[in-house]
Amino acid sequence: MATVVTTTGEKTTVEKTVPEKKPVTDEKSQSKPQRAKVDDRFKVFCGTANEALCDEVCNFLGLTRGQALVTRFKDGEAYVQIQENVRGADVFVMQPTCRPVDMHLMELLLMMDALKRASARRITAVIPYYGYSRQDRKDKPRVPISSKLVADLLTTAGADRALVVDFHAPQLQGFFNIPVDHLFASPVLVDYFKKLNLPDLTVVSPDAGGVERARFFAKKVDAALAIVDKRRVEMNVAEVMHVIGDVDGRTCLIIDDLIDTAGTLVKVAQALKENGACAVYACCSHPVLSGAAVESLVNSPITEVVVTNTIPLSEEAKQASKIKVLSIAGLIGRAIQSIHEETSISRLFI
Repeated sequence: MATVVTTTGEKTTVEKTVPEKKPVTDEKSQSKPQRAKVDDRFKVFCGTANEALCDEVCNFLGLTRGQALVTRFKDGEAYVQIQENVRGADVFVMQPTCRPVDMHLMELLLMMDALKRASARRITAVIPYYGYSRQDRKDKPRVPISSKLVADLLTTAGADRALVVDFHAPQLQGFFNIPVDHLFASPVLVDYFKKLNLPDLTVVSPDAGGVERARFFAKKVDAALAIVDKRRVEMNVAEVMHVIGDVDGRTCLIIDDLIDTAGTLVKVAQALKENGACAVYACCSHPVLSGAAVESLVNSPITEVVVTNTIPLSEEAKQASKIKVLSIAGLIGRAIQSIHEETSISRLFI
């Protein structure tokens, strides 16, 4: 018996039908994206951080989002209840740990604990944006390694594996004692900029740590590579030193994993303009955009800032004409489907 789920308003009805015995032809299967099989043992849940992205992913997979109550007591304490049977199910919990970071992280932990105690067979934490990823080492005396602590918390809460989009540093995978699938938003971004067909393109890394990311991107779009030498003077404050590479008379594309206050990005764009760049574009996976970031981007020499929807934009950011959002729901959906069917994820990036 196959289960077909239809939603009307706020109420959900379930109808059981007998599946057709006629097999799907090859021609039909090639004309549409491959969809995951709908069954009672494959479920996707989410917290309150980015419900729109979860709904897109579920739509791609042909599923209905799992029913869960996520609310708070008057004092702000989180309360979670899974409202459907998950015994023996392969469950995916989607939640970026974006602002407010601690609130969304706690929701994720509580949901996984609830699923574990409800006898889910396997729990995969799907984290489009991994908060605390920048605190990955002891760079000062007597500071925590917060990234490692969060990884341990996820495992303790019940995660059997993790699916993360664009870690701040790839070696963060080593902080987990469970399997980690590391997705890259680059296929979505590369496809967009290939279609723009920008003339004399140079891909720019805003710091030495992002050179590998920029080199990979430059290879995919067949562009030159440049690096900006940056020195950070204090937290959230950076000073650009000089540009390494030829950007004179060229179109520059700055690529980074996230944009927080946008201070670094704006200074890099100014440095590129001072060195003769005719136009400056920017792209990133995670639009954190805290503080006055949106205002800084709007007033900067950057022509367009392209981001993905790993983090939902604020109303101010949605109204900014310079900021364009691309969806990675299809990429995450294919990865979830591969994990469920136990097929290769690396084929998504070939």
